[in-house]
Amino acid sequence: MATPFTDDKSPICIPFILNRLQLHHQANASSSNPPPPPLIIGLNGLQGVGKSTLVGPLAEALERKGIPTLVCSIDDFYLTHEQQLALARENPENALWQVRGEPGTHDIPLLKSVFSSLLTHTPTSIPQYDKALFSGQGGRLPASTWKQVNQQQPPQNPLQVVILEGWCIGFRPISPEAIAAKHSAPSRTLQQHRLEHLLAINEKLGEYDDVTHLFDAFLHIDSEDTEYVYGWRQEQEDYLRLARGDPNAGMTKEQVVKFVDAYYPAYELYSEGLRNGLFTDKPGAQLRMVVGRDRKVKQVIEI
Repeated sequence: MATPFTDDKSPICIPFILNRLQLHHQANASSSNPPPPPLIIGLNGLQGVGKSTLVGPLAEALERKGIPTLVCSIDDFYLTHEQQLALARENPENALWQVRGEPGTHDIPLLKSVFSSLLTHTPTSIPQYDKALFSGQGGRLPASTWKQVNQQQPPQNPLQVVILEGWCIGFRPISPEAIAAKHSAPSRTLQQHRLEHLLAINEKLGEYDDVTHLFDAFLHIDSEDTEYVYGWRQEQEDYLRLARGDPNAGMTKEQVVKFVDAYYPAYELYSEGLRNGLFTDKPGAQLRMVVGRDRKVKQVIEI
């Protein structure tokens, strides 16, 4: 049974965001092109930890304070279905690219283009992705369905905050030597993959840095134990069966393990770097919340 959602994170995040927003406005007070660019916030969290559920209350709380806010998900920037199939065909032995999820399966040029427009308050279309399309393989929806932002020029209520959330947001590539060392050490999933396949993922992750460099602040929902992700995902499937009244709905336990295993190598490779701090030049700009098995915050660390 899925654990009922209790929002104990918004009360922690809102004061942090308001402080970073005030500093952001002060830094842009002399800008010759008002309004200032929005504050860009990255949000990382393990699958099932509640990040997608958190961003709704966060945005609503900021809107109530008169702060126009936009939430985007990295999931909406997956490659098109055809592009994903092509990537899988071109790399048939790399299991990490046979399904969407790992670095390399997102449309980074599109992501960069969207954020370039958001930063200048110009008309922007936010792509939409449907994971249920193509028998669950997923696909990008037609451009006619994309969310329209800043269509009125100049914008009457320009965005002040943009939150980009996702399970791999903020991950940064590490050296090939570090990849090799982690691959040779005991781990849950890394030995399931050839070293060159992990190196290929790592190389692709470097393309994400152009977006990571845009972050003015960062929220990290971490866990006391990364392996909690398997239980959280299983709870989501159990809830799906209950909600639909269909005992055959959702993934089996074996399918859940296989599904999470496709993402887990990135946790093993890059979580340590994120815990050590994303920024070197912005002390206090990262908030790390460590949760327990019940998803409740046990520790808060400002980096």
